Amino acid sequence: MTNRYAVILAAGQGTRMKSKLYKVLHPVMGRPMVQHVIDQLTPLNLDETVTIVGFGAEKVKEVIGNQSNYVIQEEQLGTGHAVMQAESLLSDKDGTTIVVCGDTPLITNTTFEALFEHHEKEGASATILTAKADDPAGYGRVIRNAENEVERIVEHKDANDAELQVSEINTGTYCFDNQALFAALKEVSNDNAQGEYYLPDVIEILRGKEEKVSAFMTEHFEETLGVNDRVALAKAEKIMKKRINEKHMRNGVSIIDPDNTYIQSNVTIESDVVIHPGSVLKGSTIIKEDAEIGPNTEITNCQVGEGTVIKHSVASDSNIGQHVNIGPFAHIRPESVVGNGAKVGNFVEIKKTKMGEGSKASHLSYLGDADVGSNVNIGCGTITVNYDGTNKYLTTIEDDAFIGCNSNLIAPVTIGKGSYVAAGSTITKDVPTEALSVARARQTNKEGYVTKLKNRK
Repeated sequence: MTNRYAVILAAGQGTRMKSKLYKVLHPVMGRPMVQHVIDQLTPLNLDETVTIVGFGAEKVKEVIGNQSNYVIQEEQLGTGHAVMQAESLLSDKDGTTIVVCGDTPLITNTTFEALFEHHEKEGASATILTAKADDPAGYGRVIRNAENEVERIVEHKDANDAELQVSEINTGTYCFDNQALFAALKEVSNDNAQGEYYLPDVIEILRGKEEKVSAFMTEHFEETLGVNDRVALAKAEKIMKKRINEKHMRNGVSIIDPDNTYIQSNVTIESDVVIHPGSVLKGSTIIKEDAEIGPNTEITNCQVGEGTVIKHSVASDSNIGQHVNIGPFAHIRPESVVGNGAKVGNFVEIKKTKMGEGSKASHLSYLGDADVGSNVNIGCGTITVNYDGTNKYLTTIEDDAFIGCNSNLIAPVTIGKGSYVAAGSTITKDVPTEALSVARARQTNKEGYVTKLKNRK
């Protein structure tokens, strides 16, 4: 098999984005554009990947990490100049090199593989990835001769009337014979209005040497979208969202309203899960089978167990067990563990808290820095008072305990197994096993007081 290499162009600042964030780092469905490109190239088992970086080089490297080698383009002098920077790493190698822009997050590994195979089958020195555009305005046109061979690429601004009628466009992605590529780059001139070295000039140089130039036309024009501004970024987001949602639905997930459901690319969802409108699933979230999510629920980096229901709620960086009931309007904050069969009800917030199996906090409570055992009842309005202004402290509530409504548990404190805390209590000391703890002022009734007060007035 022919050796394969990739050059990713990721040096541009992207001034049209009007952003402090470098263009290729703008996210599409939660992942930077350039990472999407890396993700789709990875299944091809390339021998080497080289990313051309410039503006924001360190941040780009931070995102991609050791998935690529890097070279810096100190001055941005065009796409041809960018590829020239990889000469020290690739020019002495035999094989096929794909050149792809870091701002094309939608091209799939299937399309990349088809481009490689076409190029190698044709024995071409260069192969252009092309597509048919309904509106080709602004794109370079691929001009073919009578034998249907590629003659040249004409930029829109340089095209004559006949060439402007051509709907086959250059997507900016190419395969090259590696040796032919770097030899031709030495002949590319910057004798143009911008004073830049353009990669498409390599095509004309190779044609002049009677080298074979081919084209592979993808049927999926939308894949080739290059993101240069926020409008294109929104288009890419919409296309990627549809692609992800359709993948899950084909795998047995019911998405009630795909247009209003946002699932990032790393999310895993098992079959027979139901996702209601307005749901946002992010990061490395895993949803197990038969769960029901939403409506209007946001889950980030959580594992959600089989048969669990989460409605109108927010959960992040936590582990939620099987057949749990959460919401509406609950907040599961980071480092929480919710055991099987537990309930976190409306207007309940938990943070860095473990809730054991079958425990319930049905409404209007805050549990922070708490270890709650199994089959515990947390009454309405209960608060674990975990913060003294300087440090956080742990509240331990052991199995089968019953916490009455409007109780304050002042940490550090332990509520013993099977014990009761009377409603309205403020607990500052440990409660023994199976004890009743009452910590409130004794009720005093002053009979006739209101009548006396009225008479006084």
